[in-house]
Amino acid sequence: MRKIFWLIVVAAFACGGWFAWALLTPLEPPAKTFVMLHPGYSTRHIASELKSAGIIRSEEAFILWRYIRHRSSLKAGEYLFDKPASIVDVQKRLRRGDVYFHTVVVPEGFTMFDIARTVEAAGLGPAEDFLKVAQSDTVLINDIAPGAPSLEGYLFPDTYQFSRMMTMQEIAAAMVKQFRQDGLEIGLIPKPFSMIPDADRQLQAVVTMASIIEKETAVPEERPLVASVYYNRLAKKIALDADPSIIYAELLAGSYSGALHHDDMRFDSRYNTYRYAGLPPGPIANPGRSALEAAMHPAQSDYYYFVADAAGHHRFAHTIEEHNNNVAAYRRAMRGQ
Repeated sequence: MRKIFWLIVVAAFACGGWFAWALLTPLEPPAKTFVMLHPGYSTRHIASELKSAGIIRSEEAFILWRYIRHRSSLKAGEYLFDKPASIVDVQKRLRRGDVYFHTVVVPEGFTMFDIARTVEAAGLGPAEDFLKVAQSDTVLINDIAPGAPSLEGYLFPDTYQFSRMMTMQEIAAAMVKQFRQDGLEIGLIPKPFSMIPDADRQLQAVVTMASIIEKETAVPEERPLVASVYYNRLAKKIALDADPSIIYAELLAGSYSGALHHDDMRFDSRYNTYRYAGLPPGPIANPGRSALEAAMHPAQSDYYYFVADAAGHHRFAHTIEEHNNNVAAYRRAMRGQ
């Protein structure tokens, strides 16, 4: 009887030692390891995923510790494991919901097509899934831009942190929310918006103009002057002749080859500002704060033309003759490079 007792004691100590070892000894993960834990996973399923990924030593120890320390739920999400951790540490992280966030950088002037590719490159899902949302989920901007053909122009350029648990709708909504925030700060979206006559029409016109300005120049101090050229042309009912609008028209049609040619000027689309006077039906990119402010507060000038000067800036002209001279100078400069 005494022998059986001591066998039980030894077995208990052995089990306790094993449990303490499996529970408290940190395990080095195999390099950077990502584990995706979906909503609805049981504790056993979570333990199995972590064991298979080499994050914990024992599924049984994980389940037992979860039973002993059943304080709060283990949060679903994507987790990055890149340093040694014990089961205790791992469960603390899962209870906190210390999920991994993917960085998505949206530069000024990106189109919804560019953003879709960036979202996919960040590992957040297929580009076509984001594009479907950007092209159809206009309910996100119905109050400020009713009738907008897509979310183009309202996906604000910024650096974002998204988790893989977020839907494409939530990702797009975060960008629209940032647009609203910056729009309020610069006075683009006044309060109360709905009480101001034609506020939505004016906002859409500003965002569309800002998108063209954004694509035409990356030099912030030139943007108000570029804006003045386009507003002067609109006032005289002169076609805007903005090359980026043709590119965007072909992007929408899926026919852009990566370069513009003379024949593209005749491309039949309301977005082609060579063929159709006035602003296009909507923005051709997502403008940043500087371009929006330039569209809201253009410089006062009597310029009607501008062309690149081969040094990253532009030369502005009052007449077509002066503009042609600037174009010739640009071509000579390019030939001399």
